[in-house]
Amino acid sequence: MTPIEYFKLQAKNMFRDYKTQTSYIDDVDGNSYFKYDPKYFDIDSIFLSYHGFFDEGWDEKNLSLMQIQHLLAYMLGFEKWADLAKASEAELELAKLLFDHQDKISLDDWEMYIGDVEHDNRTPLDTEARIGIFNMVFANVEGHSSSFGGYRITKQNLL
Repeated sequence: MTPIEYFKLQAKNMFRDYKTQTSYIDDVDGNSYFKYDPKYFDIDSIFLSYHGFFDEGWDEKNLSLMQIQHLLAYMLGFEKWADLAKASEAELELAKLLFDHQDKISLDDWEMYIGDVEHDNRTPLDTEARIGIFNMVFANVEGHSSSFGGYRITKQNLL
């Protein structure tokens, strides 16, 4: 499976989870909210973390697969799905590593980590160097765990 096929599958899984949406009225404040019965992704956490993404006129009540694809691309560090689709093989490999190991390090923490490495070494790192660092420090090392835990419910459900 190519990285793009993999990310398409993840977007479809996220969309399936989104489609489990039901609305309810809160007994305390009387407002209407959504709840989800997801299988693959913690949709509530995603929408809480990326609520600013939805301020662009998106309506949580009625999202399309294409909008979910854009959201997933944004979660991977790309501006939109088209940017992900045009990414180099190395950029896609790094995105997949970050996605697969989000339980070890969040995208924000990874970007801060790489920024510190670049600052300390006074040189920007290309994507291949970043992949090497990620594999050496995070992917192939047990014991790392992200404080936020990731947005996936289980790794086994993703394939």
